[in-house]
Amino acid sequence: AKITEAQFWVDLLKKIFKAWAKDQGIRTSPKSWNQHVVPHEKGWAIKGEGNSRYTDTFRKQSTAIRRAKRIAKNHNASVVIHRADGGIETELAMPNRVQEVLE
Repeated sequence: AKITEAQFWVDLLKKIFKAWAKDQGIRTSPKSWNQHVVPHEKGWAIKGEGNSRYTDTFRKQSTAIRRAKRIAKNHNASVVIHRADGGIETELAMPNRVQEVLE
C-alpha cells in the first residue's frame, strides 16, 4: 500500500500497537497449548509454550512425556521433547480425542 492510502496507515498503527502491547507483556498472538518437556534441576519438567512457569516436574523424562501427551491431546497440540542439553530432540503432534473417537 502507498503512503497516501488508508490501508498503509491502518497496517502501520497495527504494527505500532502490537509492538507496544508486546513491550507491556501483553500476549499478541493466539495461545498455544504446545507442551515442552524440558530439563529441570529435579529431573524433567513440563512447560506450556510461552509460559514462564512450569506445569509440573518429574524425576523421569518418560513420566513427563506421558503427562505432556495427555495435556496436548486435550488441546489438539504438540509435545516438544528437549534433550538434557536443552536442544530440541523431537516434536510429536497429538491427535485430538474427538478425532480418535470418530476414526
